[in-house]
Amino acid sequence: MGVRLSYQASESGRKRYARLAARLRVPTGFVVAALFAALARPSPASLLAGLPLAFAGLALRAWAAGHLEKNQTLAATGPFAYTRNPLYLGTLTVAAGFALAARNLWLAVLFALYFGLAYLPAISEEESHLRQIFPGYEEYATQVPRLVPRLASAKPPGAFRWALYLRNREYQALLGYLAGAAWLLWRL
Repeated sequence: MGVRLSYQASESGRKRYARLAARLRVPTGFVVAALFAALARPSPASLLAGLPLAFAGLALRAWAAGHLEKNQTLAATGPFAYTRNPLYLGTLTVAAGFALAARNLWLAVLFALYFGLAYLPAISEEESHLRQIFPGYEEYATQVPRLVPRLASAKPPGAFRWALYLRNREYQALLGYLAGAAWLLWRL
């Protein structure tokens, strides 16, 4: 019984932390962005290597946003047929690209810590929510990996929908990419 209570207490603590991380993800992101702006020391070579990688992450996010009807249907087409969390994988790829472009190892460490502390708990919380609202989520989760994509999809690709891209306001990520790239070019 003591082990069960201990497990329930730790599970409750993890859920509280995940909810807190999800709420603080955006505000703390502004702090991370300010540190990025202050610590970036780009070179022509780092920009040529990092900005295309960041753009690839942005493209993955855009592709996912065009397949996502939040809380209405279970997204399982497009990039969701390869990974359950293509938006988060895209964010991680954007961050890696910007860290490379900024040519600062401390930024790479900061981005990795930020992703681990803010995004991974948010992924768990989101998946718990999806399990509650979509009866087919458990089967989907057994077929599609959480973050690292599989190479082949058993599902048809599905159609990208611009209306979903716009409704999900993914253009904000594009604006963020453009602002970050412009800042790096200015710092060059």
